[in-house]
Amino acid sequence: MENRVMRIPSKVNNRVVLRVIPGHFATTHSHINYYVDMTFLKARRSEAVEAARILARNYENTTYVDTIVCMDGCEIIGAYLADELTRNGIMSINSHKTMYVVSPEEHTGGQLIFRDNMQAMINNKHVLLLLATATTGITVKRAVECIRYYGGIMEGAAALFSATEEIDGVKISSLFSPEDMPQYETYHATECPLCKRKVKLDAIVNSYGYSKV
Repeated sequence: MENRVMRIPSKVNNRVVLRVIPGHFATTHSHINYYVDMTFLKARRSEAVEAARILARNYENTTYVDTIVCMDGCEIIGAYLADELTRNGIMSINSHKTMYVVSPEEHTGGQLIFRDNMQAMINNKHVLLLLATATTGITVKRAVECIRYYGGIMEGAAALFSATEEIDGVKISSLFSPEDMPQYETYHATECPLCKRKVKLDAIVNSYGYSKV
C-alpha cells in the first residue's frame, strides 16, 4: 500500500504533512475510504514540534490548562504542546505552575482508568484532551467520560485529524479535517457501500497503525 500514499501539507504550515492511503479500511467503530497515517506526526520530532505549535494557537492566553491527557500514542506531541502553551503564558491553577502530560490505561472491557498515583493530576484540574483522530466520536466520548469521572474539568480536545467540531459539549480543534481530503467518507460497518460492492478490505486499522488482511 505504501506506493499509494498521498501527502497533504497543512494549510497553516507546510512542514506538517498528513499521509493518507485511499482504499477500504476497517476501524474498531467504522469503515473508511482513506487510511490516515499519523506515524511521522507522532514520532518524528520535527513534525511533532510543528504540530504542537499549530494546536497551541487555539488555546494560548484563552484557556486554563493544567493537564494534557494523551490518547492514541500522542504523548510526544503532548509534551511539545505543554512546552508551547507554557512558553506562551497559558493560564493554570496548578500551584506548581507547570503541566502534567498523562495517558489513561485501558482496563478490562475497554474501560479507561487512571491509577491512584495519577488521579491528583486529573481531579479538579483543567484538562485538554489530545488524540490522533476523531471520526465517529466514540473515542472522544470514552475519554471525556473518564476525565469527568475522575473530577477533571474539560477545556477542549485537540486532534491531528477530526471529522467533527464538537462531541458531548467538548469543542475539538484539529490540524486536518475531511475538507483536506476530497471524497473522504466514514461508514457504519453494516452500511458500508464498499462492503456492499464486495470491495476487499485493504487493512484493519487503529490509531497505532494497520494490519493487512
